[in-house]
Amino acid sequence: MGFSKLFILLLTLQVLLAVASTQYTAPKSDLFREYIGAEFNGVKFRDIPINPNVEFHYILAFAIDYTTSSSPSPTDGKFNVFWDTDNLSPSQVSSIKSQHSNVKVGLSLGGDSVGGGSCYFSPSSIDSWVSNAVSSLTKIIQEYNLDGIDIDYEHFHSDPNTFAECIGKLITTLKNNGVISFASIAPFDDDEVQSHYLALWKSYGHVIDYVNFQFYAYDEGTTVSQFMSYFQTQSSNYNGGKMLASITSDGSGGLSPKNGFFTACNRLKSQGKLGGIFVWSADDSKASGFRYEKQSQAFLAASR
Repeated sequence: MGFSKLFILLLTLQVLLAVASTQYTAPKSDLFREYIGAEFNGVKFRDIPINPNVEFHYILAFAIDYTTSSSPSPTDGKFNVFWDTDNLSPSQVSSIKSQHSNVKVGLSLGGDSVGGGSCYFSPSSIDSWVSNAVSSLTKIIQEYNLDGIDIDYEHFHSDPNTFAECIGKLITTLKNNGVISFASIAPFDDDEVQSHYLALWKSYGHVIDYVNFQFYAYDEGTTVSQFMSYFQTQSSNYNGGKMLASITSDGSGGLSPKNGFFTACNRLKSQGKLGGIFVWSADDSKASGFRYEKQSQAFLAASR
């Protein structure tokens, strides 16, 4: 074989190898996420067992753009802390992160309720909300040494496009400013909720790292086959997103471990579709000794 032919053959092999290396690979599925602090029952970061062989995210619940008065009202993007700061303080964030190199901590925006009423996404305008949100959240994130944000608004006084622009510009700005390294969304299967989050995904899905879909919002007694169908549907809705499976530790809905949650996760893992697992919430898990947290992390660590 002449030198030129050998050179062309080697070049062709190099190109083929390069193409192969860029083909689809299954998402890493060793991510465990846990919401914490919404119920003020004294739960601390250090209470939850942390497996060193997973990527572990605490998500503080919640930061809300409402006043902290006895009758909270919307503040147009000026966020305040509404989690249990006595037990989940800036120094405790720094402590748990220094003790565990695999731990990151974020905060979640919104939530279902505030002060006994529904918590609404209620901007006066896109520009004013984004400006106020960037300023107030940057302050909180830097004070608490946080790594990312999660979006969990569930009620809306805005159209889907306004929500998409506000949240999308907020995430983009915080990332561009180096304030956060990840962002996630936490939708569930409700027409109004989905219309807002799908508009956000369509325009800004490229800046959203994880989809914490609330599969536990489906009916209690969900079967494995139903869960697999739900997961496929939502993965199609949020096409290209890193979709996490989820359970609630109070057993109020969705597919529970006793009914086959980890069987479903194993199937998703084998199909290359599992983006990780999250639990709502550490507060509810405290009474049962964090059994779902232990099981979830053991499963994720074993499947690495």
